Amino acid sequence: MPSVLITGATSGFGKAAAMRFAKAGWSLILTGRREERLKALESELSKQVPVLTLTLDVRDSDAVTKALGELPEQFLPLTCLINNAGLALAPEPAQKVDLKDWHTMIDTNITGLVNVTHAALPLLLAQGEGASILNLGSVAGQWPYPGGHVYGASKAFVQQFSYNLRCDLLGTGVRVTDLAPGMAETEFTLVRTKGNQEASDALYRGTTPLQAEDIAEQLYYLATLPAHININRLEIMPVRQAWSPFNINRDPE
Repeated sequence: MPSVLITGATSGFGKAAAMRFAKAGWSLILTGRREERLKALESELSKQVPVLTLTLDVRDSDAVTKALGELPEQFLPLTCLINNAGLALAPEPAQKVDLKDWHTMIDTNITGLVNVTHAALPLLLAQGEGASILNLGSVAGQWPYPGGHVYGASKAFVQQFSYNLRCDLLGTGVRVTDLAPGMAETEFTLVRTKGNQEASDALYRGTTPLQAEDIAEQLYYLATLPAHININRLEIMPVRQAWSPFNINRDPE
């Protein structure tokens, strides 16, 4: 039975991915910081497949290394790693942002991803051909926008880290993909605005954003491609989202 490790599995893309892979019969290793949500997900999905939940902060390298070094044999070798844990904070201009918010994004989106990947690599290499590392990037890593500052930069790291991993893993059979979603209706904006439901509702009002299930379906597709295929980067936007012209600062008339 193939197994998948999903970080940030308590909501959004991570939770939807857990449900999609469970539907296909994969064993699940689910991590997150909110234990009550993890246990609820375990209770639901363990009726279908083996589920192991790890209450874990990906920023804690020692805890990550210990947890992944002690996985039960029934979940090994590891077939797929989905590096989903991440967040955006502080949509204000850079000059108005609390430095702590920058550090939180760097520690989660970059350091956390590196911690998990480093600990999981031996498990994926044991699987070899057909194993996958699927990193959740963002269109923000490719296309800058006001208020993107460290969030966009952290997702640019995800893209380049993915590409460089591909180089290092050549010949091992392990695949690496940067999956970069555009606008998606999840808890993302609630987290970014620190609980501002009105701001979240306004962002998605009157349009048709991606849903978490859309991204979960793409993750499953990537993980189940024939073993000789690697998609380096998959950028996905809703049809109703596109790029805008450059902003120009003009003198007042």
